[in-house]
Amino acid sequence: MEESSAGAPDSSTQDDVPRLAVKDVNVLLEKERSEGISSPSRGGDDDDSTLLNPATHSSILDDNTKSDSAHSEGRSKSSGICFSDGKSRIDYILVYRKSSSLSEKREVFERNIRAEGLQMEKEASLTNSDVIFLKLHAPWDVLCRYAELMNIRMPFRRKIFYKHRRHKFMSRMEKRVNKFRGWLPRKPMKFDNNTLPDLEENESFTAPFSRSRIHHFIIHNKDTFFNNATRSRIVHHILQRVKYEEGKNKMGLNRLLSNNSYEAAFPLHEGSYHSKNSIRTHGAENHRHLLYECWAWWGVWYKYQPLDLIRRYFGEKIGLYFAWLGWYTGMLFPAALVGLLVFVYGIFTLDHCQVSKEICQATDVIMCPICDQYCPYLRLSDSCIYAKVTHLFDNGATVFFAVFMAVWATVFLEFWKRRRAVLAYDWDLIDWEEDEDEIRPQFEAKYSKKERMNPISGKPEPYQAFTDKYSRLVVSTSGIFFMILVVIAAVFGIVIYRVITVSTFAAFGWALIRNNSQVATTGTAVCINFCIIMLLNVLYEKVALLLTNLEQPRTESEWENSFTLKMFLFQFVNLNSSTFYIAFFLGRFTGRPGAYLRLINRWKLEECHPSGCLIDLCMQMGIIMVLKQTWNNFMELGYPLIQNWWTRRRLRREHGPNAKASFPQWERDYNLQPMNAYGLFDEYLEMILQFGFTTIFVAAFPLAPLLALLNNIIEIRLDAYKFVTQWRRPLPSQAKDIGIWYGILEGIGILSVITNAFVIAVTSDFIPRLVYAYKYGPCAGQGRAGQGCMMGYVNASLSVFRVSDFEKRSQPRTNGSELFGEAVTYCRYRDYREPPDSAEPYSYTLQFWHVLAARLAFIIVFEHMVFAIKTLIAYLIPDLPKDLRDRMRREKYLIQEMMYEAELERLQKEKNAKKKKVRAHNKEWP
Repeated sequence: MEESSAGAPDSSTQDDVPRLAVKDVNVLLEKERSEGISSPSRGGDDDDSTLLNPATHSSILDDNTKSDSAHSEGRSKSSGICFSDGKSRIDYILVYRKSSSLSEKREVFERNIRAEGLQMEKEASLTNSDVIFLKLHAPWDVLCRYAELMNIRMPFRRKIFYKHRRHKFMSRMEKRVNKFRGWLPRKPMKFDNNTLPDLEENESFTAPFSRSRIHHFIIHNKDTFFNNATRSRIVHHILQRVKYEEGKNKMGLNRLLSNNSYEAAFPLHEGSYHSKNSIRTHGAENHRHLLYECWAWWGVWYKYQPLDLIRRYFGEKIGLYFAWLGWYTGMLFPAALVGLLVFVYGIFTLDHCQVSKEICQATDVIMCPICDQYCPYLRLSDSCIYAKVTHLFDNGATVFFAVFMAVWATVFLEFWKRRRAVLAYDWDLIDWEEDEDEIRPQFEAKYSKKERMNPISGKPEPYQAFTDKYSRLVVSTSGIFFMILVVIAAVFGIVIYRVITVSTFAAFGWALIRNNSQVATTGTAVCINFCIIMLLNVLYEKVALLLTNLEQPRTESEWENSFTLKMFLFQFVNLNSSTFYIAFFLGRFTGRPGAYLRLINRWKLEECHPSGCLIDLCMQMGIIMVLKQTWNNFMELGYPLIQNWWTRRRLRREHGPNAKASFPQWERDYNLQPMNAYGLFDEYLEMILQFGFTTIFVAAFPLAPLLALLNNIIEIRLDAYKFVTQWRRPLPSQAKDIGIWYGILEGIGILSVITNAFVIAVTSDFIPRLVYAYKYGPCAGQGRAGQGCMMGYVNASLSVFRVSDFEKRSQPRTNGSELFGEAVTYCRYRDYREPPDSAEPYSYTLQFWHVLAARLAFIIVFEHMVFAIKTLIAYLIPDLPKDLRDRMRREKYLIQEMMYEAELERLQKEKNAKKKKVRAHNKEWP
């Protein structure tokens, strides 16, 4: 077993450090020069190229490994990741324009940056002399000071490996098994250990950095002790707390970016992601190149993701997103396999389905027209193909699959919590707590006149009155409901389109459209609905932004959570409203022939196909899911690709074909696209909406998990390619979970149980067939329900209507003689009603009430059973794996022991030094 590095040291070993004191604006220029313009720290070695050399495989370099420093410095300088001296590594880039009118604030800001100890260097752009790049470098003493303030955990002792004692027989058996494994091919999904570098953070115990205990930490080389992501995070932390103007809250880089004092701010990529040499023969030139070859390249789509490298380069927040996406994709494999088996089961049982046989053989059964006037009478056998397709999705395995997916969603979330705990332990996030968020500038500006003491910090801060806060919440909630009404209005428009178009297609000149008017109506309505969805999504983003700003959230995290909830709610309702209509309302409230219910007393509501409504729901889900995922993938990768291509084309036209290759790294990164303003919001939202499609109506479309799996395999590499090659490097940031998205996933899991229960009971014909088999069919009273018990089901599920009872506006223009040889006097329709010659014509039969009672009973039993199973599974699966809990306890114990031993060793050295000093003093005086 290998001990991992996430245990927390004893609280007594942590020093109390003061919070960052912000420098005053009026700093003396002489003092700035004496403190800020110091000699550059020795950071010129290209530590990544040495780090990734297969010959070394070490993330902490010894001082003796600098023999090739001149070569690495030259390469660093030429690649544009260092100052002009070739030694001081660039930790952060600020970009501004000389023509900007806000130069005074910028100059004050830069003077205070130097006062904090950061070194800077300016350089004009090679493509635009108005653009200035401000390069920042943090020397060793600045890094140490702020690493202590920020409680950054650093390695201080290597892991301890230990093995349990085993019996000799077990050892011999293990040797034989390993010998047998040597004959088998290697696991193709894992990377070769010689390709990936060893990461020191994952091989050592860590503790919060302390300058007073610096001798405890493993520091072989000061240039590589803090990796590039940590250095960028420290510099960003400083920039967020430096003043740019006299005043209590006039500080921070974000405010300068918002008022356009600076045009951009970003950490540098670590060089090019391309190389002429193979990674297997020459090693990776930098971590960006390594990530491209092992992660973003399409040739490794079947490989596991190198999560530790992703975390090292992009930070824990982005690493957690890709860990969650990989976990979700891996969990889709069993769901996709079971869904495919359900579909295959429907194919193999198609020839034995009694209902499909009866529909295909019902050439003498005449169905009533499905629309007013233009729709003709139809033979029931004309819907044979639709009945067979319906059986592929609505068969005996559908209920099992619905239960399986409800359980799958719970297992997925519970095991993700365990996986997240393991990652949080390996990445030193167990004891990490997010710093108290800064107050948003907009909140300060609005409520700066009224202040109260913060109970945590004890400092005065702007205060929002209770009445003001909740009045804004009421207005925002009203706006949310109004936008939901807009979605319902859009669905209402689609319903009217379907009602009108079905009659138009029924009178169409093209026979293919005329004979399949209902399918053509459904297909075109879905495509139009998709276009409306995409247009409304643009509107919803602006409305959600407006409503969130109207609420005036106090901190950035509150703003982000509020905006996330609104955007999810808007897009979820927008995407699924039409699906809910088709699943639960289409064909349910149409009335009957001769007494149709009408929309605005004009349009007859749309009926289901003679083979049922499930085929419409399948088409809706299939088309929306495929189009939505295709569009999202194009916008995610295609849009940045086109923008970057246009930029490269412009540079080639202005500066020659090889101009980009001669640009320094900061120039090349500046020409890339910035990460979107909402961070990972769009990526999470896309996957969460897909999760809803995969679970909420999965009983009607068992192939949804398979489509999601195929999309996600592409999605992982698309996102990886985008992050590595098309976007500027985002600021590495920490996070210990996926935030509010986990609660949304749990809510979708609960909703999926309810919707699948209603889909099976209301939309599909599962319950009517069950009632017929046990109560009305040939096997009634025998306690069995096979295919032989379904004989006569189709006839029992159709009611009889007398054509002379049609309303005048519903009367068909033809009497059916051209199709059937004589005028039609009676037709059939899907319902359980008495015949026209009975004592109570067209009233509901007893079978209708039996089916309705069975549907309600099934919904209640299904929901309670599935919720009980979900609760039991959630209770039985602990959030922390047992081995992880043991490792955490053992590591905490070992850290305390190590700290104690190191302190004793230091005291012993001091004692020995004192003794030597006393002895030397005694020798001087006889």
